[in-house]
Parts: sequence; structure tokens; C-alpha cells
Amino acid sequence: MNLHLHNAEIVTIIALALLGALLLALRFRPASWKGIVVEALAANAAAIAAVIAFEMLMA
Repeated sequence: MNLHLHNAEIVTIIALALLGALLLALRFRPASWKGIVVEALAANAAAIAAVIAFEMLMA
């Protein structure tokens, strides 16, 4: 199965990651920069997984 991400999907990944990081920061209120980095990585991973899952469903 070939998976090609186009500009729209990349923009969606970035938007979902930013929204997810904001929501995680509001929910858990990290005290250190390490907590912020972990939340940002988790939000990025979730955003990438969501876009790839959507692409697989639509294929």
C-alpha cells in the first residue's frame, strides 16, 4: 500500500498537533520544559496517527 501525504495532510497534521499540545497543556499544566516537550511529542504522534488512519480509511 502506497501512502502519499500531500500539502493538505501536512497542514492538518500541524494543526492537530498544535491543538493537541494546547489541550494537553491546559489539562495537565506542566511545570518544567521536559513536561512540555513530552506533551508536544505525544500531540505530534497522535496527529500523525490520526491523519494516516484517515488516509488508510479513505484508500
